[in-house]
Amino acid sequence: MAATIRDITKMTGLSLATVSKYLNGGNVLPENRTLIEHAIKELNYEVNEVARGLAKNRTKTIGVLIHNLDNIFAGTIIAHIEDILRQHDYGTIVCDCRGDIDLEEQEIKFLLSKRVDGIITIPTSGNSKYLDSVVSRGIPIVLIDRTFEDKRFDCVLVDNSEASFQAVTTLIQKGHEKISIVCGNDNEYTARERLLGYYKALENNNIKIDLDFVKRGSLTVEHGYEATKSLMTVTNRPTALYLTNYEITLGAIIAINELGLSFPDDVSIIGFDNLMLSKVVKPTLWMVVQPMEEIATSAAHIMLKRLQDTNQSSTTNDTVTEREAVRVSLNTSLLTGNSIKQL
Repeated sequence: MAATIRDITKMTGLSLATVSKYLNGGNVLPENRTLIEHAIKELNYEVNEVARGLAKNRTKTIGVLIHNLDNIFAGTIIAHIEDILRQHDYGTIVCDCRGDIDLEEQEIKFLLSKRVDGIITIPTSGNSKYLDSVVSRGIPIVLIDRTFEDKRFDCVLVDNSEASFQAVTTLIQKGHEKISIVCGNDNEYTARERLLGYYKALENNNIKIDLDFVKRGSLTVEHGYEATKSLMTVTNRPTALYLTNYEITLGAIIAINELGLSFPDDVSIIGFDNLMLSKVVKPTLWMVVQPMEEIATSAAHIMLKRLQDTNQSSTTNDTVTEREAVRVSLNTSLLTGNSIKQL
């Protein structure tokens, strides 16, 4: 049977209050600390973190809710968030809603049932109503890569529109006018922003927008594959492709290889998200690389700050009203490679 706090009191002869104070991080007399630590070692006592959390109404866990665990962006973000939270003795419960709005709401209910102290999420829904139950409980929320019109949540955003503008402008400067974009659907915040940057670059250079060159769909390898095949098997095909996430980029490369085409000879390419892919593929790809570690670090530190604010407000009755919107610049300086042909 596992040792209990009462076993420690029996071995040390100290009061339950003194032992409890030590176990909860309080200061006790040096001689009492020595006795308690010796007893803990002899009894192989382990602190019941769940019970401690329930007593303090804190579980030292953060819920991380994402739209697709298969997505390399989401997976990398989670890894960096966990690294930072772990340094502050917080664990994580990761949930994947698979891009399903109804499942996203269910996962929120699940995280609340686990009494998480905060939630970091890459939202799928375009409406923040599903987070009302979290707000009503005073649980901090940090959004990544998305925001809502009501702007009532802390968020970490990347400047997707500007990154797209620079990427497409690079293609135009290389002489391209027939530029296609393969992107996500309109319900995706990042997809809308990247498409806006694409439109802006064309308009600023007086290039007519050809809607046949705009391929919206899911942020998947399959969409990148199918869209690229449809674009490159018609008479009026683009001379350049702007591929707006890792999975789409990967699918496009598979399609190009299957069609027996090559880049940049047959089509110029700028991809998105993963610098490693740009080095693996030959010739090396031009890529827009997201600073994933910086994004995750910003989100984790905002959450830790809110948790501290929440703990302080429980004793001072202060409330946090000002939300943070951290905008992280995409590292467009890494747009290097030889997958673009000068026309």
